[in-house]
Amino acid sequence: MENKLIILAITKFSNVVKNITLSILLILLSFLMIRQIYSIGEMAIFTPKDVHSILEQVVNFFLYFAFFTMVVVYFKNGEYFQLRYLIYIGITATIRFIIVNRSDVFQNLLLSIVILVLIVGYLLLAPSKSILGKKRGKTDEQKGTSI
Repeated sequence: MENKLIILAITKFSNVVKNITLSILLILLSFLMIRQIYSIGEMAIFTPKDVHSILEQVVNFFLYFAFFTMVVVYFKNGEYFQLRYLIYIGITATIRFIIVNRSDVFQNLLLSIVILVLIVGYLLLAPSKSILGKKRGKTDEQKGTSI
């Protein structure tokens, strides 16, 4: 009985620490996103010819935005976070990296393989909802009469 109380106290304490830490991370990500928007605007106004650098800054902004959204979704879903969101972020971050750093062809090929592995992992997570899963029944559009 005493062990259960200790375990319960440790669990509650760790949840409080986790929530405080994620709240601090949310504030930090907000600051970084605002700073990134300022940097993008400054580069667009004062160095409009350097499009590649501006694109790199936009990619960084969306990376911050993805992690910000991930923390918000975590709190919105009652402190539950699905693995598929991490896979989404991994796929989009890898695609953004390929877009910005397109100089090394072999590295881009490896990153494309990484994207393929992430997509296969996603499809294995939810086979009934994926395009590879079996159809369990007709949808409403398919139930109509044929002409």
